[in-house]
Amino acid sequence: MTPKSAIRAEAETLFAAFLAAGAVPVDADILLPADTLLDLYGEDIRARAYTTQDPLRGEMMLRPDFTVPVVQAHMTHGAEPARYAYLGEVFRKQDRPTTRPSEYLQVGYEVFDRSAPEQADAEVFALFARLLAPLNLQPGTGDIGILMAAVRGLSTTERRKAALLRHVWRPKRFHALLDRFAGRAPMPAARKALLEHLAKDTPQALIAAAGQFVGLRDADDIAFRASALIEDAAAPPIAAPEADALDQLLSISAPAPQAMARLAGLRNTLPWITDAVAQLGLRLAAMKAQGIAIETLPFATTHMQSTLEYYDGFVFSFHAADPSLAPVASGGRYDALTAVLGQGRSIPAVGGVIRPGLVARLKGNT
Repeated sequence: MTPKSAIRAEAETLFAAFLAAGAVPVDADILLPADTLLDLYGEDIRARAYTTQDPLRGEMMLRPDFTVPVVQAHMTHGAEPARYAYLGEVFRKQDRPTTRPSEYLQVGYEVFDRSAPEQADAEVFALFARLLAPLNLQPGTGDIGILMAAVRGLSTTERRKAALLRHVWRPKRFHALLDRFAGRAPMPAARKALLEHLAKDTPQALIAAAGQFVGLRDADDIAFRASALIEDAAAPPIAAPEADALDQLLSISAPAPQAMARLAGLRNTLPWITDAVAQLGLRLAAMKAQGIAIETLPFATTHMQSTLEYYDGFVFSFHAADPSLAPVASGGRYDALTAVLGQGRSIPAVGGVIRPGLVARLKGNT
């Protein structure tokens, strides 16, 4: 077991490096309002979070990470541009027997800068790469923004696009929805049976015949959902070329230049990804200027697709050779989060975290 003193020493070293890079130190409460975090991270975080009831403040959650409180602080009081660094404990339940801790130190670096987002992406990634270089970690990069852009431009209903976007972070569910919306998978039996009933009678009549209500939805909610099902069933399938191109996009995993070429080749079928792919090109150029060997830099469209739901652009991670270990570092861009927390204001933002416990372990401080 790595001594806590060694972990703390690594944390302080990393924190000092972030301050030397121009960051301002920032702190955050350990106990945070749960409703805000659940709205932003999704209900999936509840299974991993420690929650409690406060008689005055309602449901509270032990800090699962620093990003939300740091964004809240910046949007309330911060100047622009801004760089922040933090060091402290975060708390995550483990859903199966594991050696991964439920409480651990996290050190992070966040950049709020609207002048050159791609330069900020490169700055954060390059800083992490330099700090972690002695550990010979495997980097990984991706771009959730390209996948989101691909979905938003599909020739289908806004409701279907919203459903796909809602499940971007749940790959199995996303693929199942895409197959159904593209007519490549049969309709679930229960949905088919319900639609058959709705074809014979109105939602209101079926609700009245069903008897006593069970659950929290009222008659209007149920009728609205029924109408949505009818509308979806009448919608034509997503065009096969678009669905196939989206499959190809999801399969891209290659060194960054080759990935860029494959993405460029998809613009004939998915022209609405052009701007997002161009941003990737600008980011790679900025990374190269920072000394990153982009020729061998791994890129996957689905990289970190199963992570926290606030990322909406560039994402990255650094992994040790041992697959049982959590990422030593990870991060990404979360522009939309600043708009949600900014009460009408927003600013492009990117950042990442390092686990000093894993750094100490990989250095042999056991």
